[in-house]
Amino acid sequence: MRVRRAADWGVVSTQLLVGGRIYSSSNPDATAMAVSDGIVVWVGQDKPGRALHPDAEIVDLDGAFVAPAFVDPHVHITALGLQLTGLDLSRATSLAECLELVREFARTRPQGAILGDGWDETRWPERRAPTSAEIDAAAPGRLVYLTRVDAHSAVVSSALLDAVPGVTDAAGFTRGEPLRENAHHRVRAAVLDGLDRAQRDRARRAALDHAAAHGIVAVHECAGPEISGHADVAELLEFSHGVEVRVYWGEAVRTADEARTLVKELGVHALGGDLFVDGSLGSHTARLRTPYADRDTRGTAFLDADAVAAHLRACTEAGIQAGFHVIGDAAMDIVVDGFTRAAAELGGPAVATRGHRIEHAEMVDAEQIAQLAAWGVIASVQPGFDAAWGGVDGMYAARLGADRAATLNSFAAMAAAGISLAIGSDAPVTPLNPWAAVRAAAHHRTPGHGISPRAAFTAATRGAWRAGGIRDGVSGTLVPGAPASYAVWAADDLVVAASADSVQRWSTDPRSRVPGLPPLDPATPLPRCLRTVHRGVTIHGD
Repeated sequence: MRVRRAADWGVVSTQLLVGGRIYSSSNPDATAMAVSDGIVVWVGQDKPGRALHPDAEIVDLDGAFVAPAFVDPHVHITALGLQLTGLDLSRATSLAECLELVREFARTRPQGAILGDGWDETRWPERRAPTSAEIDAAAPGRLVYLTRVDAHSAVVSSALLDAVPGVTDAAGFTRGEPLRENAHHRVRAAVLDGLDRAQRDRARRAALDHAAAHGIVAVHECAGPEISGHADVAELLEFSHGVEVRVYWGEAVRTADEARTLVKELGVHALGGDLFVDGSLGSHTARLRTPYADRDTRGTAFLDADAVAAHLRACTEAGIQAGFHVIGDAAMDIVVDGFTRAAAELGGPAVATRGHRIEHAEMVDAEQIAQLAAWGVIASVQPGFDAAWGGVDGMYAARLGADRAATLNSFAAMAAAGISLAIGSDAPVTPLNPWAAVRAAAHHRTPGHGISPRAAFTAATRGAWRAGGIRDGVSGTLVPGAPASYAVWAADDLVVAASADSVQRWSTDPRSRVPGLPPLDPATPLPRCLRTVHRGVTIHGD
């Protein structure tokens, strides 16, 4: 990609990209795009572009693919940065390897707490989590906090347990098992408080740099009192970076005044994200109608229908977007009951106007899908979950049994009912890699649940902007009048493809003039980001 300025350069406010392939619904065959003052002003072919913009700065794309930049609607920025800069246990293929990674990290970094993230015992031959005794042996005397991949449980050293008053009396503490629920929340808060500002800022920069390098221009931070705390949110809102951050705070309120006050005091954008109705399947804390297949428990419910309805009513009346973390089917029953009560009191259109969100929505039946669609609910989903844990031999099947596991993450049913999807990662739970998420949505492990690559790409761009309240009709697209937020990719062929298990449709016929996307079959390498631009400003690359 080469930049060449016009001879009579002076002060140029227009940039003309030429010689590429532009993903634009207004001109599917476009090879050029003009940007002025952070806005797309023209899309078309090279020759007319040069004639119409003779004084523009020229950017020769050398055949690269230009597409709307991604938005990730569910991330945990500081936690992701700590994974990137700290001890990443996602690569451990066994319990023994996990402990060796801890031992080596302790040897090379003899000072400070040890924070690790991403272990998953369901992938290990031992099929169990580390114990505190094993961690103590690997890192004697150290404060060690190792989060499970789903971030809903953790194993810790004895020294860390001793350093957090009252943790052994808290809900979720069982000696010899990973910490869950309130016990886990207390330890996590203590660990984050133990870091200094420089460490936290270094983690944030690493996370947002990583996002920009993957073609992402905006993220939605899903914070809360049990996740990262007030101090982390305040520091994050002060932090300067080219990646735009929208902050959700997961704390339930009961009145509109309370909602307005909380938003104003914290400076957050909405009251949702990881407002926990339940936990996760991997940690046995997602709330189920019937017990888990591999443990005699139905999980945990943190909110009831009264609390859900009150929060929805308060936020709707205050003009604030609300949302909930919900995974299990019994948790979804609670949420749907709460929506039903709020809609009965305020009216369905009033509730729908706010674009309230549900995060994850993994176990949802056909009747609930229809109800959520009628209330204008937006589903913030993570196809990486299915890629990591789906299939007949995956974690879902182990936790739920094959029949129940096959009902999870029904993206096609939600989209068909009219639910707006927003695709993200829940990073660091799954990697911050939007093309991988789009591919996972299109190549779902359960036949009939996948959506087309085009629909998935839209959900990771335009749909994700919409999930953040941007409904201008152009954000997340490259058409005249749209914000110039785009990424430039090294990609070979472009194709127009249906979902893996759908019939051929007119939109996949070349005559339909639908813009092509890079092939996303599992054997093909994903596109590589060359440059990321947000509102006309380059935030990654040359």
